[in-house]
Amino acid sequence: MNEEQFKKLLEEHDIILTETQEKQFRRYFELLQIWNERLNLTTIIQKEDVYEKHFYDCLTLSFENELDGKTLCDVGTGAGFPAIPLKIAFPKLKVVALDSM
Repeated sequence: MNEEQFKKLLEEHDIILTETQEKQFRRYFELLQIWNERLNLTTIIQKEDVYEKHFYDCLTLSFENELDGKTLCDVGTGAGFPAIPLKIAFPKLKVVALDSM
């Protein structure tokens, strides 16, 4: 899934990303690429796959749950999934990302 498809699918669930949020997802993808080379965070590294299998899949939690203003603890966050995509899409969500590393 490319960025436009990602954005359109989210809009179908009333999640409208701002330009700033779109840039944050792009930057997160870039950082994931950089750090994955050093730490082997994920085997999913192609941009279309990351947008579908990481970013979009993480946000499906919000399709049936109101998240703004809630608190989420992501235990075993690894590369930041689902904590970071959720925080980008829902800035008022309070997030704790916890990992043993």
